[in-house]
Amino acid sequence: MLSPSLLRSLLHGRWTGLAGTFVALCLGTAVLTASALLLTSAGPRVPARYAAAPLLVRTPGTPGDGNAFAENRPWSAETVEALVRALTSVPGVAAAVPDRAFYAQAVVRGGPAGAHEARGWSTAALAPHRLVAGRPPVRAGEVVLDRALGLAPGSPVTLLTAGGPAPYTVSGLTDGPGPYVSDGEAARLGGGVRVIGLLTRPGFDRAAVRAAVRAAVGDAARRVAGGFGQVLAGPDRAAAEPAADARTRWIGMQVLTAMALLGGFVSVFVVASTFAFRVTQRRREFGLLRAVGATPRQVRLIVYGEALAVGAAAAAAGALLGAVVAPAVGGVLVAAGFEPASFGVRPAPLPVAGAVAAGIAAGLLGAWSASGRAARVRPLEALRDHAAGGTPMTRVRWVAGVVSLAGGLALAAASGSAAEDALVNDVLLAAMALIAGLTLLAPVVLPALVRVLSWPISRPAVGMLAARSAMTAVRRTAATAAPVLLTVGFAVLVTGMVRTTAAAYTAGRAADVSAAAVLVPDGAPGLSDAALTAASAPAAITAPLPTTVYGDRPLTALGDGDLAGDDAAVAEWVARDHGWRKGDVVPLTFEDGRAVRLRIAAVLPGAPAEVLVARDTVRAHDPSALTPEAYVSRPAGMVFPGARTVSVADRAAGDQAEEDRLVWLFTLLLVGVSAGYSGLAIVNTQVMAASARAREFAVLRLSGATRRQATAAAAAEAALVTGIGSLLGLAVAVPALLAMRAGLAQKSGADVPLVVPWPTVAAVVAACLLLAAGASAIVTGKTAFTSVRTPSRPSTCADA
Repeated sequence: MLSPSLLRSLLHGRWTGLAGTFVALCLGTAVLTASALLLTSAGPRVPARYAAAPLLVRTPGTPGDGNAFAENRPWSAETVEALVRALTSVPGVAAAVPDRAFYAQAVVRGGPAGAHEARGWSTAALAPHRLVAGRPPVRAGEVVLDRALGLAPGSPVTLLTAGGPAPYTVSGLTDGPGPYVSDGEAARLGGGVRVIGLLTRPGFDRAAVRAAVRAAVGDAARRVAGGFGQVLAGPDRAAAEPAADARTRWIGMQVLTAMALLGGFVSVFVVASTFAFRVTQRRREFGLLRAVGATPRQVRLIVYGEALAVGAAAAAAGALLGAVVAPAVGGVLVAAGFEPASFGVRPAPLPVAGAVAAGIAAGLLGAWSASGRAARVRPLEALRDHAAGGTPMTRVRWVAGVVSLAGGLALAAASGSAAEDALVNDVLLAAMALIAGLTLLAPVVLPALVRVLSWPISRPAVGMLAARSAMTAVRRTAATAAPVLLTVGFAVLVTGMVRTTAAAYTAGRAADVSAAAVLVPDGAPGLSDAALTAASAPAAITAPLPTTVYGDRPLTALGDGDLAGDDAAVAEWVARDHGWRKGDVVPLTFEDGRAVRLRIAAVLPGAPAEVLVARDTVRAHDPSALTPEAYVSRPAGMVFPGARTVSVADRAAGDQAEEDRLVWLFTLLLVGVSAGYSGLAIVNTQVMAASARAREFAVLRLSGATRRQATAAAAAEAALVTGIGSLLGLAVAVPALLAMRAGLAQKSGADVPLVVPWPTVAAVVAACLLLAAGASAIVTGKTAFTSVRTPSRPSTCADA
């Protein structure tokens, strides 16, 4: 049995080699801790506009991934009136306030500004929002606005609505977002109602009031068609969050999950690589232990002991770091659109403890393979000279490398004619095969590349030493170049795919549209009917008007100018799922909560939405519906209320940029995390390689080289190898991107440029270069200074 003192002596002096493992586990645990805290904090929250309402009654259902994050079916005005009567009769209920909302946005300094959902003044008490100046709105044409807009009570203001601009008078100012109009005007302009907020009287038991409210809602459901509702109290009120917030939270969950998985995976990978390299360096040491009686189990325990010691310290430090940075990361996620504005980090001990346990487990898992290799070292290994042992290229490596490289080139060539849904996967597979092939064949191709690229720097003594060392120590050169190859290849491939796909979308859309310009929103969430009329004159409005209709589930719908009356067209898959046929009459509920019986006039195999109805029908039942864009014959550069015209090409580029914003941010996040861990692998390789080259540096110093020259030679070698790895990364990614560009051009029917964000790639290459050269210079300087003053250890296989 190995004593604790022997274990401590084995660890003593090994912290240089274990530093990379410590940093990898520390960062991995920090990522896991921050991700776990953010994930546990990413649940729904009580909307701020209902903060003062202890009880809410809402329509059944929960927006989520299963219903495409559509809002619940609304109540009609008649149902709301019956529910309000029933709820106000409950003892302890002071008021039952329907939350009626419609699109309205104040026009300030010539453009829409502030919040774009207007409500009746009575709903201000649910937040609560206070009146800070003026008086409440009591008649049509009066409005209370956010004081941050800078308007004074009594001043005129224009509200941009779905119908167009409308004149109002500012009756007061509030400390909330607004706008607020009179309750009568909100009932006239608003659609259906999904939430009724309840204000209770002081002195009543809220649990008893809640039970009575539930009974009243159940009784109303039996008497009123569509009167079903859910009663929410306390934290359960978070279920009333808007569908848009639910969708944003879902996106954030995907990002955080990917971060956690990537952090855990790369931590295990880096730890496994570090311990594998350490076992190779210490084969003679393990052989000596075996020679003096250590069993394979004891040798394995030594490796596990090191992993546990480092893992415990790194996990504790990483958990503290992750808890500190989690709020800042949460703010970045909100700013980037990955989380709603109400998001905030909630401290909790369980996620932190879980992250610490996961960090320790990652260290032990990473050491598992290396411990088995160490246990298989035989006592005779202590007598072998590993400096001369083994070729870096085995027969299996040759075969695997050639097959991977050939397969990658074949996939890249074939992806140009791949189907649209398989194009991206084929390109990714081609790039992965090329990366694997070049990594396996690196010991073969590196010497030739070193000779070519080192020629400009081979005249000075420092450059000659760097070039010769890189060509001689093929294992070390390949170990340093591999993470650079992976990092640069991944960065070029992923960022290039996103940007080239965006360029293909822009080119294809511009080629398909023959209109002179596109009418787009300008500071507003959509286009009003007035803007469409002004931009389309003298022709009639033909742009579709989107809305949602409700059958047994929410259905996307478009108001089409080619349909009239109660005629409708449905998508083929919708008709098949519902058993509908041409000529059937089906009841569908619109956004005002009213059911309309529509006759199916057509079943379309390629419908742009699940249901098509007359445009006038949508406007009659959805007073807040807005058109996202419209193709017009007017020239670009014209301005209308809340809208402007732009060229088709500019709209395509802007539209794609907006759609790809989250994708691009997610891409940069993955590239950043991957580059960070690859940089850690680069630094770790340099640190361990430099510590194993003490004898080499001692010979250099004894031959007359100064400490500065030895350091410069090592840094130049690291920079040279980093440059080679970067070139190999480009050689991997560019063929795959060219194949994807060809496939996209063929499918879009337009010339698609190859777009690579070179500043991002250059930043990744510069980071790799700085880390490799800096780490090599720092560690070599220290090693070269101490190696001439201490006895050098025998050479190991790492020296080669």
